[in-house]
Amino acid sequence: DRLLDLGTKGSGRTPYSRDGDGRLTLKGAVREILATEMLEALGVYTSKTFSVIETGEPLMRGDEPSPTRSAVMVRLSHGHIRIGTFQRLLAYEQRDNMEQLVAYCLETYPGSQPPADAPGRDEPAIRLMHQVVERMADLAASYMVAGFVHGVLNTDNMNISGESFDYGPWRWLPTWDPGFTAAYFDHSGLYAFGRQPEAIHWNCAQLAMALRLLAESEPLIAALERFADLYQAAMTRRFTWRLGLESRGQAQDIELIAASERFMKQAQIGPDAFFFTHRGGRNPPDGELGDILRAYQPAGSDTHVLWQSADAPTLISDNVERIWAAIDEHDDWSALNQQVCEIRGFGDALGEPVQRPR
Repeated sequence: DRLLDLGTKGSGRTPYSRDGDGRLTLKGAVREILATEMLEALGVYTSKTFSVIETGEPLMRGDEPSPTRSAVMVRLSHGHIRIGTFQRLLAYEQRDNMEQLVAYCLETYPGSQPPADAPGRDEPAIRLMHQVVERMADLAASYMVAGFVHGVLNTDNMNISGESFDYGPWRWLPTWDPGFTAAYFDHSGLYAFGRQPEAIHWNCAQLAMALRLLAESEPLIAALERFADLYQAAMTRRFTWRLGLESRGQAQDIELIAASERFMKQAQIGPDAFFFTHRGGRNPPDGELGDILRAYQPAGSDTHVLWQSADAPTLISDNVERIWAAIDEHDDWSALNQQVCEIRGFGDALGEPVQRPR
């Protein structure tokens, strides 16, 4: 019951294109299809890939073999208002426009009310800040439980609706490694897997700074300080959901998450293999994690055929490159179509995702 925006990627230069050609490689479009499908299956609130149109233009790219094929992609999203949109209004000191934008966001993307004891809770800018912090904390947790590395989490890639979008150098973890980076140019590890919650929290702080045009610092900071607790709660909800277990309360669930992370790091396996192998608490390993898993109850009866297969779908780099090679070398799209079908089956097996903040 919500309208969706149509947005293009690769349709040409804009005033903000800098020195780029405004085009999208066909490989980039294929990667976006895979990212949106897998993220949706894993319960992440994400844009959807609507269509990909190959243009026939040869593109030169420094980070992949060139010339390469070109495309225009159309995505579906509930909105395209970014944190950067608010920063722009701050830079130009457009208070009236900021007030109008806040009112539009509250009406178009309604959310929960701030806590009863939150200072300034009746002010529109404060209400919006609380809603965005709730959404962003959940988005950060959804990336971590998915084992997903977005790669470029700047304020222009943060949608105030909490909807994930714009997938460029993304990767899925091959093994559990907090320092794993997706972008070849991220030399400092700014957007490394384990730093994504920090990066998203920093983006929320930039929104608070922009909203200083309309509100005092104290209530904005109070909203921002909720991030850590909201993130922890979202992690436990999403982790137990993907593992197919009934929650035993936040304290016990946090212990489960910590033990699982230690186990994955020691065993050098990724989240895809971990969650599949131990779905519903099955196959408890020896040691600390096994003891914790045995105390949990399955959340339901996992009768879906996928749980009886050898393993679950994964989008580690080798699989993506194999799919692209078939398209690039033979114009064979069957591997992509098959992977999308498998991912959607995976989503069906996981079931209805946990409720996220409105």
